[in-house]
Amino acid sequence: MSDKVTYINPDNASPAQGLYSNLTKVSAGDLYFISGQLSVDLEGNVVGKGDFDAQFAQVFKNLTDVLAAVGCDYNDVVKFNTYLVASQHIDNFMKNRRALFPTLFATPDYAPNTLLVVDRLVKEEFLIEVEAVARSRD
Repeated sequence: MSDKVTYINPDNASPAQGLYSNLTKVSAGDLYFISGQLSVDLEGNVVGKGDFDAQFAQVFKNLTDVLAAVGCDYNDVVKFNTYLVASQHIDNFMKNRRALFPTLFATPDYAPNTLLVVDRLVKEEFLIEVEAVARSRD
């Protein structure tokens, strides 16, 4: 985690119910608002139709690529919003995060995340979408 981004879990607040912090303090830098990333490859094809794990991996690959394009990585992320199309995917989402996040973040403190279950995403074959806000390093 950068010294310009601090994740905070206040002692007087209820504990986070997953791999996230209650809030983020951003000390400096511009903010990037990253649109929801979907399970799409570079040719625009849907990856992992009907396969949550494959879609999760592709979504975070795409998010990694977008962050890298502006000189950032996950340690610069200050907020996530996650959209799932079925509550049955929540446990699998949490399992995938537990495996992936320690490889993406420098510390075990993770950006705040809001998880929403919605009726559907832009195409019915999408199972997950993740958007983020990140802080620039300059």
